[in-house]
Amino acid sequence: MNLSSTSLSTSTASAPSSSTATSWFSGIVRGRSASFKMASNSSSASAGDSLGGGGGPINKKRQFRGVMFKYGPKPIQVAFKTGDYKQQVIFIGGLTDGFLATEYLEPLAIALEKESWSLVQFLFSSSYSGYGISSLKQDALELDQLISYLINKEESEGVVLLGHSTGCQDIVYYMRTNAACSRAVRAAILQAPVSDREFKATLPETASMIDLASKMISEGRGSELMPREANPDSPITAYRYHSLCAYNGDDDMFSSDFSEDQLKQRLGHMSNTPCLVMFSMGDEYVPDYVDKKALVDRLCRAMGSAEKVEIEHGHHSLSNRAEEAVRAIIEFVKRDGPKGWDDPWS
Repeated sequence: MNLSSTSLSTSTASAPSSSTATSWFSGIVRGRSASFKMASNSSSASAGDSLGGGGGPINKKRQFRGVMFKYGPKPIQVAFKTGDYKQQVIFIGGLTDGFLATEYLEPLAIALEKESWSLVQFLFSSSYSGYGISSLKQDALELDQLISYLINKEESEGVVLLGHSTGCQDIVYYMRTNAACSRAVRAAILQAPVSDREFKATLPETASMIDLASKMISEGRGSELMPREANPDSPITAYRYHSLCAYNGDDDMFSSDFSEDQLKQRLGHMSNTPCLVMFSMGDEYVPDYVDKKALVDRLCRAMGSAEKVEIEHGHHSLSNRAEEAVRAIIEFVKRDGPKGWDDPWS
């Protein structure tokens, strides 16, 4: 089935918009991101009366209305957009996540609709069980492809990145690349930026598996798979295991044992982007010995005085604090989001 412009709705989809207006990004990004673009035979169809006619982005519980589209050449590169607007919040999930990854996405889609924003959920190579054979570098490449699609096909006027868990690492990594479309990122929200290394260190098998991964990497076998006991949930390469679990691995960005200078080296470039750190004070993936309040303050300082929201008793995915999460996200997006900017390339 061709997913390049599939409308998903309980009502009849309307014909694609005839508007010929162009985004102020389009001409520039076409020249700067040719390597990331994919061919498309048709533009995205609108979500029809279900979005524009006041029906809202949610039909009923766990039934979203919107447009599903292909943003890249790989079969997994599918995205789903609720709301037909030129300002988008892109949700970037964590390990094992895919569509509908957190409880707050449904109320967030409704709240964004009221503010004339779209919510974009997407799949990339590391979604679901693919994270073990992927990397932050690959995630960044595919995120850039998605933003390029939104600019060139949806006439986007800018995006806000919302990362959950390892999605926070993706944002930090992506913004460091200065990729072609990163200039379209108007703000970033890091929800549950926690240390995989510190959590994994609480498991008895981790130390020996890090040693094995290091040995495999030194022998040039970093792309080979680790034994199943290293990560029972998903196949994982020696490189990705080391990245997630070893000190100073590529994924190691938010650990509480880093010095101020080490945190700044990893996060300091985020000072160029308005940032909000949303930390769950009851996060089950943060070891008990970690002073969460102190860690949040240190992360914010490292990012150049980023804003913070501490959600008391919140779980890692905020499944028990969805309304509070949505309020914080909407308040931040409304204040720091697109307001008709000048051309950022000038």
